Amino acid sequence: MTILLRNSTAPDVSKLLRLDPENLAHLASQALKEEASLSPKPALVDSRGSGAHTDMDVDLLMRSAHCLEPYFCKMAENAIVRPIGSELRRNIGAIGRDAEQAMRQETNGVNTHKGAIWALGLLVAAATKANTLDELFNDAARLANLPDEGLKAVYLSNGLQVRHQYGLSGAKEEAQQGFPHIQELGLPMLFISRARGDSESDAQLNALLAIMTRLSDTCVASRAGLEGINTMQQGANAVLDAGGTGTLLGRQLLNKLEQDLLRLNASPGGAADLLAATLFIDSLTHQTTSH
Repeated sequence: MTILLRNSTAPDVSKLLRLDPENLAHLASQALKEEASLSPKPALVDSRGSGAHTDMDVDLLMRSAHCLEPYFCKMAENAIVRPIGSELRRNIGAIGRDAEQAMRQETNGVNTHKGAIWALGLLVAAATKANTLDELFNDAARLANLPDEGLKAVYLSNGLQVRHQYGLSGAKEEAQQGFPHIQELGLPMLFISRARGDSESDAQLNALLAIMTRLSDTCVASRAGLEGINTMQQGANAVLDAGGTGTLLGRQLLNKLEQDLLRLNASPGGAADLLAATLFIDSLTHQTTSH
């Protein structure tokens, strides 16, 4: 697949809506719900079933997304009254840990949205200040690059172990770099797909696949190593090279990709988190983009 650049998108979506904390939080929660229900996502939880997972379904994801909305609101409220700096970063981190605890209580310990809390938390905070896409990504990256002074202990999470084992970048680096997979792949593909007449679900699936073509998804690597990463990237490229999920061949190749990932017990959860973040950002541009 040809690398997509943000400047290649047809619509002018550089200007963003400025919304209050309640509306920003609602859009973040809705983006998680939209991602959860989107089907058919390869080896991911969706309206058809649990994909490669055995401990979650779409109803669980919906409940998780709903319970996180008040925490996104608290992050936005903090960001409105504080400049980007160590105090805001500390507060965002503390609220994020509270959100993760609430998520696990809602899901009986299942990690449904930990990565999404990180990505969307930063973007919700940045959205209280940003007027343009560039400002949004830059402000989120500035926040992500600040140390979390409230974090008392560092534990070797599953994602961190995988990053060390395979030398991969993870969710932390993605945010620190200004979400390049969203900027260069997810959003452009979403807009391009819509512009060429794809259905909304196909446009969103194509955006997910575009992210998958280059992402070193630690969720996949933790289950299937580098073989899983290569299978995901090559399969996603094949679907998009065939014209995307709106074509017969593209849908056939999407099914093949799903079967290959299920055989490896690999689920691209990191890509799903970035799709949710993409849909959140898209919702901030809807005054210039038709759905």
